[in-house]
Amino acid sequence: MSKYITAYYSDEEDLLKGIGQIKADGLKIMDVLTPFPVHGLDKALSIPRSRLTRVAFWGGAVGATLGFGFQAWVFTIDYPLNIGGKPFFAVPSFMPVAFELTVLFSAFAMVIAFFLSNKLGPGAKPVIHDERATDDRFLVVVEVEENSPEERISQIEQALANAGAEGITLKA
Repeated sequence: MSKYITAYYSDEEDLLKGIGQIKADGLKIMDVLTPFPVHGLDKALSIPRSRLTRVAFWGGAVGATLGFGFQAWVFTIDYPLNIGGKPFFAVPSFMPVAFELTVLFSAFAMVIAFFLSNKLGPGAKPVIHDERATDDRFLVVVEVEENSPEERISQIEQALANAGAEGITLKA
């Protein structure tokens, strides 16, 4: 991220109206930072539905398969024990462990996918656009081309001002 303009809004309704106007002006919104979830922001920014549910499903499927398969192998092949006349392959008794491993693997898969997709983890450098960005302001970050002339930057700032933005700042 080299050059960008930040502008903040004080109210979530003004933010949603402003985003619609900013997109109508043809400006590219890089990010929006809010102090709490804003209903309808994902639709306003045209953000696609998260794939985290698929990651959770496949993580859970791997956990359930491993849990069930390990118990089936242990109790039928590796160390079969006749306990009270119970059959070696007793599916109902395998369910609690399989369920717990489903939840465990699903949770780990979601956490790992979240960190990887957001480029978080050890060594990640946070970018602080504005000190009050997630305290009581709604911050919009608009991309500026690298070699933009001053009149283009002033046009972008004017478009943001027309969209109701406050505190418009050019960051390099």
